[in-house]
Amino acid sequence: MHTTGRLRHKEAKLPMPCNHTTDCAERIPLPADEDAKTEMAVLAFVLDEHPTQLNIPELSRALNAGSEDFGAFDSVERAVRQLDGAGLLNCKGGLAVPSRAALYFARIWGL
Repeated sequence: MHTTGRLRHKEAKLPMPCNHTTDCAERIPLPADEDAKTEMAVLAFVLDEHPTQLNIPELSRALNAGSEDFGAFDSVERAVRQLDGAGLLNCKGGLAVPSRAALYFARIWGL
């Protein structure tokens, strides 16, 4: 017990919040992690389907078969925008097709 003037208090050992993800017993997925997984799935699917050209709603339906969750469809659209911005997809006329860079990567990686 510590005394500070006339007040007395007892220190307690309380569990501290988990500050580092490596210290946590169970890691909670971050939105960026989920977005990266969706981007990988979209790119892999588009590369696998090449030379078939899919529009974005078709791509979303194929990857979210049986789901009515708006968030799942929205995540595919976000992934397409990110991949287009990164130069891995070309989205002209509503079609999502792999870029030359993505096709080259798939070829040398053996996908």
